[in-house]
Amino acid sequence: MKVRKLVTTCEHGDCPTLYATDRGTFLVQGDVPADHGLDIPAHETLVEIPMELVRKAIRDQLI
Repeated sequence: MKVRKLVTTCEHGDCPTLYATDRGTFLVQGDVPADHGLDIPAHETLVEIPMELVRKAIRDQLI
């Protein structure tokens, strides 16, 4: 899989980040919330990202 960074909230590499793949999908880097109360299948997970990350991606016409 080839991954391309679209947008991030910082330049240190350890912040919420949105990536595009050559599979036509997105990868999202963010915090794993523990207090969501949702029933998530074992093969999936949730990540929490700031709304500003998505706004920035749209504003910059990255998605």
